[in-house]
Amino acid sequence: MHKINWKFDNTYSKLSETFREFVKPTPVHNPEIVIFNHELAKELNLDFSKIDNRELSKIFSGNSLPKETKTLAQAYAGHQFGHFTMLGDGRAVLLGEHLDNKKNRYDIQLKGSGRTSFSRGGDGRAALGPMLREYMISEAINALNIPTTRSLAVVKTGEKVVRENLLEGAILTRVASSHIRVGTFQFIAAKQNIENINTLVNYTIRRHYPELISSKFKAYDLLNSVIEKQCSLVINWMRVGFIHGVMNTDNMSISGETIDYGPCAFMDHYDPKTVFSSIDKLGRYAFSNQPPITKWNLARFAECIIPLIDKSEDYAIKLATDLIDNFQNIYEYKWLNMMRNKLGLFGEEKKDKNLINDLLEWMKKNKADYTNTFCHLMGVKSNDDIYKKTDFLAWIEKWKLRSELNNSSKERQIKLMKINNPVIIPRNHKVEEALKEANNGNLNKINRLLDILKKPYSNQEISNEFRLPAPESKEKYQTFCGT
Repeated sequence: MHKINWKFDNTYSKLSETFREFVKPTPVHNPEIVIFNHELAKELNLDFSKIDNRELSKIFSGNSLPKETKTLAQAYAGHQFGHFTMLGDGRAVLLGEHLDNKKNRYDIQLKGSGRTSFSRGGDGRAALGPMLREYMISEAINALNIPTTRSLAVVKTGEKVVRENLLEGAILTRVASSHIRVGTFQFIAAKQNIENINTLVNYTIRRHYPELISSKFKAYDLLNSVIEKQCSLVINWMRVGFIHGVMNTDNMSISGETIDYGPCAFMDHYDPKTVFSSIDKLGRYAFSNQPPITKWNLARFAECIIPLIDKSEDYAIKLATDLIDNFQNIYEYKWLNMMRNKLGLFGEEKKDKNLINDLLEWMKKNKADYTNTFCHLMGVKSNDDIYKKTDFLAWIEKWKLRSELNNSSKERQIKLMKINNPVIIPRNHKVEEALKEANNGNLNKINRLLDILKKPYSNQEISNEFRLPAPESKEKYQTFCGT
């Protein structure tokens, strides 16, 4: 067999059985490769050039496992819409950790690969539509320069899965810097074995925060670092109008990567209360709620490691509370600078916040498209009459006055804006169109969309159909969990 170049070094499998169970993927009837990420394979230093589609299908369905794998399902818990549940990989199997030629470590996981002891009555399988959605959106988020898990392949299983109706079964290969979640810490903390919490803290530091290895206050410093990482991540989501849709603690990665693309979507017209998820009836995970929910999730993380922060529980709680309470300050500072970047503003002026909020208020009132408004300010042509309104033109004058304080050229201003404002996002209706065609066996629209999403910041010479929001409809756009 041709050498693919897998280099598995499976450290998670060496942790005690509290953390995982060894389990193999359940073989599938008739695997068929649907989509394969050649660019990602190259980045991982893997060579599939001499592997035919039949063999690829076997590998990425779990029917044929690479030699050095140590397949397992990870244990974790989660606050699902605020309610605590003991969970685990109920439909995913970790093949192992692959090292690229620079010794970067990646989890290779099959999602939809069959039952495990964590399945809680589920079938352990996944449907084609949601797996292709994760493939598309995770690759789009990566192209937007936002930390994320990625997708290496989607394989049809040749079997049906039963949801509201019969659907085509599929398995996604997910690549992550790890799958350690806030929920992983919650699971271990719930077992009330301080040695295991200590093991997890040390393991996480070695894997993601090696600069803390020699720290005398590991748990405290880890909390501080994770707060910083998560804050930066959610700022990036807010920058591009991304709505995760299901920010349960089991969907919050300790590495600071976007993980789990269930009912995710992108905001079109600006409304901070935007919710697309069919199961989010109360708007817990609405666009503007993402920062406070991040803080809430971080507080749950802090609770898990209190015993390791200080021997005095009261003092440990005070230290952790101070860090969590400071989230708001870090967020506001980063958010303000992010919005300055979107508007091409250098330096800091007292009235910047008012200028930004005035624009957002105008966008909300006029149902202006979030992405296209910033594109318009960068000089990307738009035929929308909304930008001819007198109140918008009055705001433009204020923005120009503030821009004159930049002590910089117009070219430098536009350059800053172009780095921070995508021209192209995965428009929800285009994603749905592509998925509908793919479910009927035609991948042309998915491949075209993926191609366009690779360069979201360049002013692509493409038709307006990929830039314009969906036509007005009486039906509210909804996304679904995919489980």
